[in-house]
This record gives sequence, structure tokens and C-alpha cells, in this order.
Amino acid sequence: MKTIKAIFSDRSMRNRILFVFFVLIITRLLAAIPIPGVSTENLAQFLQNNNFFGLLNIFAGGGLSAFSIVMLGVGPYITGSIIMQLMTVLSPRLKEMYQEEGDMGRRKFVQYGRMLTLPLAILQGFALITLLERQNAISQLTTSSLLGNIIIVTGGTMLMMWLGEQINEHGIGNGVSLIIFAGIVAALPQSLGQFFVNFDVSQIPMLVALTVLTLVVIAGIVYVTEAERPVPVTYARQARMGASATMTNSTYLPLRLNQAGVVPIIFAISILLFPQLLGQLFATSSYTVLQSVARSVNSALANQWVYGGLYFLLVVMFTYFYTAVMFDPEKTADNLQKNGAFIPGFRPGMATAEYIGYVLARITLFGAVFLGLVAVLPVIVQALTGLTAIQVGGTSLLIAISVVLDLIKKVDAQLSMREY
Repeated sequence: MKTIKAIFSDRSMRNRILFVFFVLIITRLLAAIPIPGVSTENLAQFLQNNNFFGLLNIFAGGGLSAFSIVMLGVGPYITGSIIMQLMTVLSPRLKEMYQEEGDMGRRKFVQYGRMLTLPLAILQGFALITLLERQNAISQLTTSSLLGNIIIVTGGTMLMMWLGEQINEHGIGNGVSLIIFAGIVAALPQSLGQFFVNFDVSQIPMLVALTVLTLVVIAGIVYVTEAERPVPVTYARQARMGASATMTNSTYLPLRLNQAGVVPIIFAISILLFPQLLGQLFATSSYTVLQSVARSVNSALANQWVYGGLYFLLVVMFTYFYTAVMFDPEKTADNLQKNGAFIPGFRPGMATAEYIGYVLARITLFGAVFLGLVAVLPVIVQALTGLTAIQVGGTSLLIAISVVLDLIKKVDAQLSMREY
């Protein structure tokens, strides 16, 4: 209650939060505008029975279910961001631009990601519209209608990307994550309505078990998100004043178990969805080799255990990768040294950086494995129970919880800064 009062008593914070709400309302209105001239009578039923398109609909902010002008959502932008982040490993120049050239370098890096979003949106728009047409989920399109629709959805993606960046700049929180979150929340009434329509009394024991499991998972996510490994730090002036002063003025460097937040899950799903999209598109290709490869990809990813294993490995990999991108032990050690601080038992400079990197690698392992297990839990439950809605619903819940926790943390950080 005190936090809410503090938010609305601070004009700048209030304006930032109201701006976020305003932008999210715009995204929901855009998601409700259908592409003209296309019949979507069979689309809702098709999406309901297809996990692949259900996951795509999450990244589209619910826009795919309405075949809206923003039906691709921020998916191509996320894919472009992944490619750019991976390129920092292959290109020392890009890594230097992102990590060492300050705000100007990051702006240039983000601009490259924007430029990459355009061709990805065109490719994904063509693949998705063509695939839905082949599945008879939408009406047949002429060549001119197909080209027009690709232009519309590409423009919609670029607009959603821009709105997400406006949240980053003028609001609070991660714009892309909040747009996905808004789509998940908007779909809740329909999902609950379908649940009560299809409710079966014989399923009560299983529903109770799933509810308990969900609450345990939520508690685990909150715990791991908030968990920190404190690394003791001593300032030179404290050391000179003696042990008693050091004890009474103790400070530490907090290393979070999960530095990457929900980003690894979003990245992992994006990576898995892209080959699935292309696989389903080329499964009916006239080229035998292409058709064979596409069907092999579809067959492999249709296996829940193969899909779950890949999903887990990608989440773990991206957790480590994104942590390495966001947290630089050498830079942290350098900052400590410049401020006259050191970690007891380790010389300032490289020795300190190596120790911080060692601690970070150990705690990230726990955080990455936990995040991976939580991510694949809906896949495992679906494989065991046969409930097709579990995977999409579980993934949505996981993203929603993580986004809310991240937003709360950023609001608290902003309020703390204003107090000082």
C-alpha cells in the first residue's frame, strides 16, 4: 500500500506508469483490428487445437487469433534481437560496440536489430499467412492480396516494435515483455470461459493437483527471482579504521541467482518456433529433399520429450549467454577498484574479476537449471496428462509472473533512487 501511495505521489513515476497503460491499450486496440478481405471462420478452432500456433499467438499479443494487422506481434523483433546478441560472440566489433562504447554504441547496436526486424517480418509474414491458407484456417488469397497482407503485417510489427521502444524510453519496464504480458492478460477471460464450458466433474482431482503444482511453481519463481548471493566488499578507508568499523559498516555486492529474468524463455521459444514455422510451410513443397527435411523437423519437434529436451537446453544456454552479456565481471571489478573497494582475500583487478566470474558461474547454473525445469514443466505435464492447453497456458503463466516480478523490481529501484 505504501508503494502504491509513493508511486502516485511522485509525478514522474505516475506519468511513466500511465504512459505504459496508454501504450498497452493502443496495442490491444491494434490487435483487435482484422486484416480486411480475409475470412477467418475456421481460424479460432484451428488455433485452439494447435499448440504451435497457440505459442505464436502469445508472441503476437493475441493478434494472431483475430488475424489482425499486428498478427506477428513482436516476434520478428525478438528473433532479430537474438541474432544480434549471438553475433556479439562471433564479431568482436559488435561486442565492443555493445559493451564498451556506452550509450551511443548501444543505440547503434539496437538500430541494427531494428533493420534486421524488417526482412524477418516479411519472411515470417509470408510463411504464416501461406501456412494458414494451406490449412484452410483462412480464405484463399490472390497474389495481390497476399502481397498486400504481408505489407500490412510487416508494418504492424514495425509499429509494435516502436511502441515497445517508447515504453523503454518514456515508461518503465521492458516494452516487449509488457506487450506480450498484455496479450496474455487480455486472453484470460476467453480462456476461463472455455474452461467452464468444457468443465468435467471427473477432472476435479487432476485440477486440484495442477492448482497446487502451479502455486508451488509460482513460489519457486518468486524465491529464485529474489534470491541473491552476497559477495562481501570492503572499502580501503574501512580497512584502515580497523575491524570494528568494517563490521559495523559492512557492505556487499549482490549477485542474483537469475540475472537474465524471463528473457531466456522468450528467446528459447522464439528459436523453437522459427524452424517449426518453416517446417510446416515446406512440408508440402514440390522439392523432395526440402519436403523430407521439413517433415523430419516437424516429426522431431512434435515429440514432446524431444521438444522439451531442446527447450530445456536452450533456456539453460540463453540464461548463461544473456547473463554474460548483461553482467561483465571485469567491468565490475574495475568499478570496485576505482571506488577504493576490494573483496577480502583477492587482489583488486583480474583476481577479483576471476572470483566474481567463478561465483556468478556457480549460482547461474542453479538459476539456469531451475528456469529450464520450470519452462519445460508444462510440456511434461501435457505429455503425462494429454491436456493440450497446458503447454500454452503454463508458458503464458510463467512469462506473466516473471514480467510482473521484473516490473515490481524496477518500480522499487526507481522509487529508491528518488529517495536519495
